[in-house]
This record gives sequence, structure tokens and C-alpha cells, in this order.
Amino acid sequence: MLKLNNVHTYYGKSHILQGVTLDVPEGEVVALLGRNGVGKSTTMRTIMGLTPPVRGQVMFNGEDITGQAPYKIAHCGIAYVPENRQVFQGLSVLENLRIGLDLRPWSEEQKTQTIKLIYKSFPRLKERETQTGSTLSGGEQQMLAMARAVVTRPKFILLDEPTEGLMPAMVQEIENIIRWMADDLGITILLVEQNHKLSLRTSSHCYIMAKGRIIHSGPSREIADDNDTLRACLGVS
Repeated sequence: MLKLNNVHTYYGKSHILQGVTLDVPEGEVVALLGRNGVGKSTTMRTIMGLTPPVRGQVMFNGEDITGQAPYKIAHCGIAYVPENRQVFQGLSVLENLRIGLDLRPWSEEQKTQTIKLIYKSFPRLKERETQTGSTLSGGEQQMLAMARAVVTRPKFILLDEPTEGLMPAMVQEIENIIRWMADDLGITILLVEQNHKLSLRTSSHCYIMAKGRIIHSGPSREIADDNDTLRACLGVS
């Protein structure tokens, strides 16, 4: 569904992605792991057109989307949940959700049903419907960012560090939401996440990155049991 072929991305003169190639099949969750600063978030931004590649190709559903404007990539069916969440702090939970909905050519009934679906799966957001983004906890803001992506009915979600800084109980809720998006909604997901155990539990395949390159890949279950690879590539076991 999504393919990166020999992608090179720079920040100024800094060569961040150095020939990244990866494949995310339709209907799967694929994890992208690596230590801090190796280029995982840059990979997400490159796919979304926020940091266009200098060389290489990004393909989505057989279409070349390399370097297209982010809004065009979003219209292709890709949603992006960034690491810093970026919810609208001064808007209510409902207003945050409606921003994505109101850009769609749907009837008011369709929009209402979509909000109901979100609240059924995110009951905590229903409880805080009228609260502004600034009053939500970090975990609630993460839920809102994920829900705001889901309301657009995407085919694919780029999910960057969804559990960063969250308490264990909230981490479990986020894991459940990832499984719901993939299993119940059929959304394909590329997941960047420092919690390697969660990543390997929720994904079918994993890529490991170091210094802007993919250095290892394989089925997540096999990598989860490969302590030598985890220790060498991630510094964990």
C-alpha cells in the first residue's frame, strides 16, 4: 500500500534519510523502531510531504506522491498523528473533531454518525466534549489527536510516538485504540514508537533504523524473541 524506494531527505546540509526503503502492506500495522534521532520522525514527515525527499520515491496505492503538498497527500487517504499531537488548544474536543469533518463533502447525518462512532470508542472524549484542548491531560490530548485522524475515514495513518510521556494505564488505552483502528476499522498503520514491546505486540512486521538507514527488518514476533538484535540495534533486550 505504501512503498518508500531509496529515499534521501535533508535538513539543510544535514543528510537525515540515507536511502530508506520500506513497504507497508494494506491492512497491516508496521513498526519503525530505532534509537532517538535516527530519522524515524523525518521518515513520517517525508511521507506526508512536510519534508520532501531530495531523491527517491514515495508510492501510495500505486501512485507516486513524492514531494506532493501535504493537503494532496491527505486527500489520497493518509492521516498523520504527529509526535507533539498538535491539538487546537483553544478549541473544544468537539470543535477539534469537527474541523476534520467539515472539510469532507458529507451530509450532516453522516458527520453526526461519525462523531457517535468516535465517542463510542473514545468515551473519555465524550465526557470532555466541551472542554478545550488546553485542559486535557497528555493522554487525553493523544486520544483526541488520534480521533481527529480517524474522523476523516483515512485508509492509512502515520502514528508518531503515541505513548510518549504517558502513564502505564494510559499506554494500555492507546494500545487498545491502535488495535481497534487496525482490526475494526481496517486502517493500515505505520507506527513509530519508543516502547518497543508495544510496537512489536501490535505490529506484524518491523523495520529498525539507525543513522538514517534501515539496518534490520523482519516479522515482529521473530524480532521480539531476538534479544541479540534488540540489544545491538535498540540497546534493550
